[in-house]
Amino acid sequence: KKKKVSSEGLSTKEKMLAAPRRMTTGFDYSRLCVLLAVLEKRTGYNFGGYDVYINVIGGLKIDEPASDLAIALALYSGLRDIPIGDDVAMFGEVGLGGEIRAVSHIRERVREAARMGFSKCIVPKSSLKNLDKSENYGISIYGVANLQQAFKVLEMFTKESEGNKE
Repeated sequence: KKKKVSSEGLSTKEKMLAAPRRMTTGFDYSRLCVLLAVLEKRTGYNFGGYDVYINVIGGLKIDEPASDLAIALALYSGLRDIPIGDDVAMFGEVGLGGEIRAVSHIRERVREAARMGFSKCIVPKSSLKNLDKSENYGISIYGVANLQQAFKVLEMFTKESEGNKE
């Protein structure tokens, strides 16, 4: 049986004279450090003065590079206080240049996300060519080439959900 894997990120302002704390549960600590460095260098968001916590929900451990995008967006969401809807799935490897790299089994991942009830999916733009354009996946698919584009898509989702509340 396949499980839905959820992750969450939290960034809090560190205390005076203390080194910022980084903690992970279910995610590789070294990979978190790399993602933070990429986020700072390539997007200009400074996590240096913040404690950062990553938690993979349900006691699962993620060791697949395709989870990079979800973790990066969770960190961005925590820093900017931009919620990520429960209906959004995402996967992609984040490169050192901030690019979102293709992942394997894109069709299966998108189909599974739709089957699990997600209505939106953020994927590497370079993986779009591996999706069958004639197939209706039952989910809205958004291709992104880099972290900045992923942030814009996430902000678009937030504006849409705020518009629906009015």
